[in-house]
Amino acid sequence: MPEQSEVPRTVDPRVTVDPRVTDVALAIAMALVVAVVIAADPDAPAHAGPGAYLFAVGFGALVLLRRRIPRTMVVLTVLGVFAYYTFQFAPIGMALPAVAALYSAAEMRRTGWAIGGGAVLVAVATYYRVTGTAEEYLAPYDLVTNLALVAAAIALGVAVRLSREARVHEAHEAEQRLQAERLRIARDLHDVVGHNLSVIALHSGVAAEAVGRDDDAARGALHHVREATSGTLRELRSTVRVLRAPLDATAGPAGRGPGAPDAGSPEVTPTGLAGVEALARSARATGLSVEVTLDVPPGSLDGSIDAAAYRIVQESLTNVLRHADASRVTVSARVTGARLALRVSDDGRGAGPDLVAGSGLSGMRERVALLGGTLSVGDDPDGGFLVDADLPLRLEG
Repeated sequence: MPEQSEVPRTVDPRVTVDPRVTDVALAIAMALVVAVVIAADPDAPAHAGPGAYLFAVGFGALVLLRRRIPRTMVVLTVLGVFAYYTFQFAPIGMALPAVAALYSAAEMRRTGWAIGGGAVLVAVATYYRVTGTAEEYLAPYDLVTNLALVAAAIALGVAVRLSREARVHEAHEAEQRLQAERLRIARDLHDVVGHNLSVIALHSGVAAEAVGRDDDAARGALHHVREATSGTLRELRSTVRVLRAPLDATAGPAGRGPGAPDAGSPEVTPTGLAGVEALARSARATGLSVEVTLDVPPGSLDGSIDAAAYRIVQESLTNVLRHADASRVTVSARVTGARLALRVSDDGRGAGPDLVAGSGLSGMRERVALLGGTLSVGDDPDGGFLVDADLPLRLEG
């Protein structure tokens, strides 16, 4: 099987530079470094002929193989170093010409080959220093220098690879998390649309029965049908546009979204802020004092906004029960202009590592952002922990 098929390919979605440009730049840099060392030798006129500079070009050219055949690149580079000294050219050190090859092999998941190639070079250099053979060429480059160059090249290659893979993994998890969050929003939309269709069916039946007998009742029923239909269509268009928006690859750590059930907690059907009191009753049953203040006129929120507000309160109360060690929680929601201000605070111990790193908070933040709002969490100046959300009343139609 060709070697290149064994090298895992990871692509960083934020990389915009063509990898071939990077390879050519690294190859040129390697050739120039070796050429400068050759030219800097005091006996360059005697030992630095055209052949020496041809080897410098060769060491750089081998770097161009780093993505397709990294193991072959390491082997050819090590053999090239031996060949260079066989011709008794100006000393350039045993490890220096192989720095780019060792770095590239480590970056391309061939760390074992990089270590093996570096070990061979260091061992040969040490052997010639001990035996005194070719002392003229190897004396300036002692064991410590060779070890440092080899170790630095391999460590840098491994670090670059791990960093790139971490970014790719993070981007992949962010995409999966946002897809899951959009599915949750779609489910909330399904609930809202289903409810509105039930209202429409109910009032349509009332209107049908009242026609010709009670025209005022028929007109009133048709008015409710028209309002429900208009609101459903507006929310459907707006939410579909949100779901079709491009994914944000810079989202934070992945985890459970705000709509996921909590282990050990009773599942409550999302009904918007109207269901907050039911959440409060469940929390009070555990001995927690919960004060709820809702100043939100009926019908002022779109269904998706209402459902998101419910989920924020649900997640916040769950976090209080799990992490806060609190005795009292205050939940408040009020309409200010065209915005909904939602606040959940407790008198517990504040932001701990388990709470701050929790994936539920990340899920809440992402859902709020998708709906055009903002969410801030952290220690409350008055003590305890604070969740503060700012949401639009309506999705833009």
